[in-house]
Amino acid sequence: MQFIENRTFDEIQIGDHAEVERVLTERDIDLFAIMSGDINPAHLDREFAEGEIFHKVIAHGMWGGALISAVLGTELPGPGTIYLNQSLSFRKPVGLGDRIRVVVTVTDKNPENAHVRLACECLNEAGKPVIKGEAEVIAPTKKIRRPRTHLPDVHLHHHGAAYDRLIHAAQSAQSLRVAVIAPTTPRALNGVMDAYHQGLTLPVLIGSEEDIRDTADEIGETLNGVQIVDAVSVREATAQAVAMAVAGEVDAIDEGTARVRALLKAVQPALVTERVMSHAFALDVPGYAKPLIVTDGLVNTKPTLETKQDIIQNAILLATALGIDTPKVALLSAFEEVTPDLPATIDAAALCKMAQRGQITGGVLDGPMAFDTAISKAMAKRFSGRPGVAGEADVLVAPGLEAGNVIAKQLVHLAGAEAAGIILGARVPILVNGRADSARSKIASSALAVLMQQQKRASITH
Repeated sequence: MQFIENRTFDEIQIGDHAEVERVLTERDIDLFAIMSGDINPAHLDREFAEGEIFHKVIAHGMWGGALISAVLGTELPGPGTIYLNQSLSFRKPVGLGDRIRVVVTVTDKNPENAHVRLACECLNEAGKPVIKGEAEVIAPTKKIRRPRTHLPDVHLHHHGAAYDRLIHAAQSAQSLRVAVIAPTTPRALNGVMDAYHQGLTLPVLIGSEEDIRDTADEIGETLNGVQIVDAVSVREATAQAVAMAVAGEVDAIDEGTARVRALLKAVQPALVTERVMSHAFALDVPGYAKPLIVTDGLVNTKPTLETKQDIIQNAILLATALGIDTPKVALLSAFEEVTPDLPATIDAAALCKMAQRGQITGGVLDGPMAFDTAISKAMAKRFSGRPGVAGEADVLVAPGLEAGNVIAKQLVHLAGAEAAGIILGARVPILVNGRADSARSKIASSALAVLMQQQKRASITH
């Protein structure tokens, strides 16, 4: 067991010193910003910082001050120290990767009140001071020796970072004409207009014009340049959206306030293709280094082997549209051995064989595979002799709709993930979002549709 121990006033001598070393990382800057609330772009925005006086991201000044405090509180004098005064003079900036040596040296003692003065320096690798100052503390008079406290793990995740990259990629593509069904609630219209303002879509709002304009007034939108097609009901708006898609007047459909089941019924048979329609969640999951696609969690209630073949192919096409060259597809099951009593394991084995024979193309499949094996590199070590899907999955194929829906929603509500949603396999993408999805998720769904259509146009061209 490791211990932390102080030096009492009587033990301290003038000239005593203590020091620590730290290397500044992006994690340090993020944690300090979170703790302090200081989001000055000089510390957090690389593009902004490069145009400022130091031409680089620099540490918060008080990051160095906090290191001085840490030495005083843990080394010299250590536990039991009471801070009285601290002066700091900031001499040079501290940039990412800089190694800083923090030194405190006792310069004076007052036996009447146990006050101690210490010179404080933060030195860079060249030995030049970046911070100089002086501290005055009340030193402890009793010996303290305690086990070192184990600090909690902190997992940092920049919400929306994966979606920001997705949206940026979509912004360079052609804007998508999207038929939006009855966007007569603030939530429905906000998401549509956000995507429009990002340059992703050209929305066609289909529904009661009066209600749509009332909703726009409520959220402060003018609807300038946005086409409105009047329809007296959600059902009529749905039919009109499908008709426009059939005629090639729009490139995608947004569910708006329509019910997904009613929308899917209206889409068939007008927009069906040779491939079964399926839904995919594209998730930005804290702790997972890349977007994670979960399918199918909305459309196919009891998928057959043939249906799963199409579900997987749809997901592979989505993943490649996101820029993943050879998506890694994990076929999920409770067991990782083929088990006759568990049909999902038999399907997984058959689907892997189908991929080997070219019946499923564009990705690498493995399964049956447990969820933890699919996403955990530690668990994936058991699969060292198999294709590199374990621990690296881009796509999780659920054994059934309920499992897919539960997996995605657990990641959203327990792991803090954000989920964009899209229905694939129809002649045009269909945008759908859940009740708890953020505005950023709605924009990301639009970006998914843009990239899917860009991929479709590219395949036709070639």
